[in-house]
Amino acid sequence: MKVKVEKATKEKVAVLGAEKWPVWESEPSRFDWEYSTDETCYVLEGKVVVETPEGNVEFGAGDIVFFPKGLKCVWNVKERVKKHYKLG
Repeated sequence: MKVKVEKATKEKVAVLGAEKWPVWESEPSRFDWEYSTDETCYVLEGKVVVETPEGNVEFGAGDIVFFPKGLKCVWNVKERVKKHYKLG
């Protein structure tokens, strides 16, 4: 179960419709998380390190990130994060 990170392009964001997804924000913090469904997010602001069994994954503003269902991880929000997200 790997987290996938890619740089967002205008075309990719448009195809996904990511700018119409709900928004989630968080101040710097650290918390455990488990994904009950797949999630795709488009990061608008911030910097995050997600600690997974396979290793740490770092991402931030301008990235599209895919989280697989069943992933257990620790979110370490380094800089205030704001993202669009889609479940399923």
